[in-house]
Amino acid sequence: MNTNRRIGAAVAIAAAAIAVSSGSASAAPTVRDLDLHQRDGAVFVQSDNTAANTVVAYDRAAGGTLSAVGVYPTGGKGGALVGAVVDDLASQGSLVYDRDQGLLFAVNAGSNTVSVFDVRGSGLALAQVIGSGGVFPVSIAVHDDLLYVLNARDGGSVQGYYLLFGRLFPIPGSTRSLGLNPALTPEFTHTPGQVGFTPDGRQLVVTTKGNGSDIDVFGVDWLGRLSASPVLNSEPGLVPFSFVFDPAGGLDVAEAGPPSAVGTFTLAPDGVLTPVASVATGQPATCWVTQDGAVLYASNAGGPSISSISLVPWGSLTLLATTTIADAGAVDATTSPDGRYLYVQAGGPGNVDEFSVGAGGTLTAIGSVTVPGAAGGEGIAAS
Repeated sequence: MNTNRRIGAAVAIAAAAIAVSSGSASAAPTVRDLDLHQRDGAVFVQSDNTAANTVVAYDRAAGGTLSAVGVYPTGGKGGALVGAVVDDLASQGSLVYDRDQGLLFAVNAGSNTVSVFDVRGSGLALAQVIGSGGVFPVSIAVHDDLLYVLNARDGGSVQGYYLLFGRLFPIPGSTRSLGLNPALTPEFTHTPGQVGFTPDGRQLVVTTKGNGSDIDVFGVDWLGRLSASPVLNSEPGLVPFSFVFDPAGGLDVAEAGPPSAVGTFTLAPDGVLTPVASVATGQPATCWVTQDGAVLYASNAGGPSISSISLVPWGSLTLLATTTIADAGAVDATTSPDGRYLYVQAGGPGNVDEFSVGAGGTLTAIGSVTVPGAAGGEGIAAS
């Protein structure tokens, strides 16, 4: 964290300390003893249960299969957007693992809060619950000592926080409205889909899905605050839903359409996106995308299936294969850090389908686990 950022953070700490003392932020005790033995890694899955949101922790065996080790209440409630069937949050990035700081962040859409967990192996300890600065948080972005949360309702907004000593402190003056039309229906296709930092942390990207079909790009200043308004990059009718940044710095976007596709873009310092390539998935509702080396995996909720797409230098995209998953509603997904396994949430029954990744990105099903209370839920991360 640079000196200027540290000064700004110190100001935020003082402001947050007052807020905490007045009850605007809260913490909850640990639910179970911490599991300090990670084995081959862990996968964390958010239930988004509207009665009481939870994160379920799984140990990952050497062969990639998962076994449950604990259920951790977030201290908040999940939520469901009107019209959603298998994807209640209709977003990507609702559960985010920060490897550098050993923290897991979860949204509580029904409570307008964000939860912070300390991660120790496959064990979690709830450290903080703090207001999201808006209504119905659905996505989180982390870069170094900064975190931004995307709120989906009331026209959409983003709120910034400093991340210091494993806790969040609101950045004064960081809230930005997206100015979307809150009356458009159905709600789940007309609320923003994801927030994310560029790899260098100098820009913040937001997708608006069917509410304008825009990709908004904010500048990020040295205090972590955003430009007054974003650069709007319009994709008429393409419905930009979610995105990842590939190793070359390209922005790879899942476009729900119709027709569904994955497109890649270059992003200039002034916030302008330039299309480079696009490939149709041939599947309905391509909404989520994750990256594993030179391969992109796009989740098709209407398939339900996974599209494997090769990504070569300079952004060329080629559809490699379509893999049907066993359960209804392919939604959020993650890969193991070594790239050997892919885990896909099935929003219909609330399962996680497990795949091994072979040569050229080929997928082989190796099992499935049921996440308690997670039908329609989204949010998955691997350590």
